This record gives sequence, C-alpha cells and structure tokens, in this order.
Amino acid sequence: MFELDKNVRRLTKDEKKQYNDDGYITGLPVFADEASEDLDNLFHTLTSRLDKSIDLNQTNMWHKASISFYNLCRTPSILDYVEDLIGPNFYQWGGQFFLKEPKDGSVVPWHQDAQYWPLKPAKTVTVWLALYDTNEENGAMKIVKGSHKKGIYKHRINEAKHLVLDQEVPDEEIDEKDVISLNLKAGQISLHDDGLLHGSLANNSDRRRCGITMRFAPVNVKADLSVWPHFETQLARGKDKFKFNPIAKVPTGEATPIKKFQYSKEFEGQW
Repeated sequence: MFELDKNVRRLTKDEKKQYNDDGYITGLPVFADEASEDLDNLFHTLTSRLDKSIDLNQTNMWHKASISFYNLCRTPSILDYVEDLIGPNFYQWGGQFFLKEPKDGSVVPWHQDAQYWPLKPAKTVTVWLALYDTNEENGAMKIVKGSHKKGIYKHRINEAKHLVLDQEVPDEEIDEKDVISLNLKAGQISLHDDGLLHGSLANNSDRRRCGITMRFAPVNVKADLSVWPHFETQLARGKDKFKFNPIAKVPTGEATPIKKFQYSKEFEGQW
C-alpha cells in the first residue's frame, strides 16, 4: 500500500456541484509525496514487461491482468471520491497508462470519451492518477469546462501518426476561454465526466509525463457486447443487482496486456 496523503478526504458539496456543472474536479489528494518513488517503481515494473514493439498507450485492461494494478485501483480514498459522484454501487471496466516521453511529439486530440464507448447510460467517471508531476510544459491534460452538457460533438477522422487517437473535434469548435489545464502533482488525481471534451499537447520538456486512468461506472450501465465483445466488469464497491455485463476475474498474479481489448481469461495462464 502506497503512503496516503494526510489531506485525503471526501468530496465537498461545492466539488460535487463543480463536477455536475463543469464536468471535472482536479488536484484531489491521494498519495503522499513520499509515495513518488513507489509510483515510479510501479511504472517501471509493469511497463518493462511489455515488448518494445508494443505501444504502451495502445494497451488496456491492466486491472484484469495485474494484481498490483488492480490493488492500486482499489485504494479506498480513490473509491471514496468516485462513490461521492456516482453512488455506492459501481464497477471498474478500464485501466490504462497514458505516457508521453520527453519530446516524443505525441498529441491527444480534442475528443469525448462517450462517443467511443458503447455504454448506456453514459455515466462513466474517469480517474486520472498522475505518476509524475504534470503541467502544460510536459503535456498535461486539458479540458473544455462545461462541454459535457452540450451533447456529442461531431468527430472527424485524423490518422496522423503523432495523434494518440484517430478521431478528433476540430480546434475551431473549441471555446478557448473555457479551456483549463489539469496540472497535477505526482499522487494527485483528477476526475472527469465521459462527455467532457479533453485532449493534450506534446511533451516539450525533459520530464516524463504519465498517468493511469481508471474507468468506473454505476452498475446500471450496460455495454453493447455486439460492439465490445471483450467488455467485462469488476465490482469496485457495493452490489450489482442488475448483472447486465460479463464479470472479469480478479487477477491473482502479474500478467501483461498487449492490446486494447482482451478477455480476463487470456491472462489466467500467466498468473
């Protein structure tokens, strides 16, 4: 267990209102400064297992594969923050690294998560945990405040090699006065709504920028398995009275995902 920040708490009434009104909360304390080395060790331990031919950003399902990643996602203070937004009964369905090495040129275009995800209702909360200090210099995530209330924006295809995603909302659709950079210290998290427009520019610094995303949704959220046949859930808190979705086994050891979508059974032989 990584050392927790002494300021860990529950969300305030104002923070809950901000999430509803603006679509995000940022700078929430989770891990203490003393945990920075442990977060760095976790990054190196897990990612060093990945073949160098595979792009870390194109892997997902780490919560299905790795018990250490799974345990990180079960940090009580993280789950407390999520519970304060979506209630006591929710599951995890995604776990991923988003890495930008110094001056690697990669850019995340403006996009909304919900338009990628065949989930109804659209209620996923994304936790973005900073493994290292992140700011505008090294490519921090930027969001468009309040954009989650404006419905799904039209996305266009852009297959430029420097883009992490192949769909984007054009810059001319973005109201610059509403753009906010979610600068975080290592061990802090942000939370954002699945309808919020967000993206990030290139890392122009000499510092690594990497975050872990954890995707949580209330148990009444159902996946279209004809689109996402690999979709599985792991109950994070409470009870699942609906049982709409397949269940992923909790990992008992350390395996490594090699692509975006994999069944939990694919990892069992590696534990």
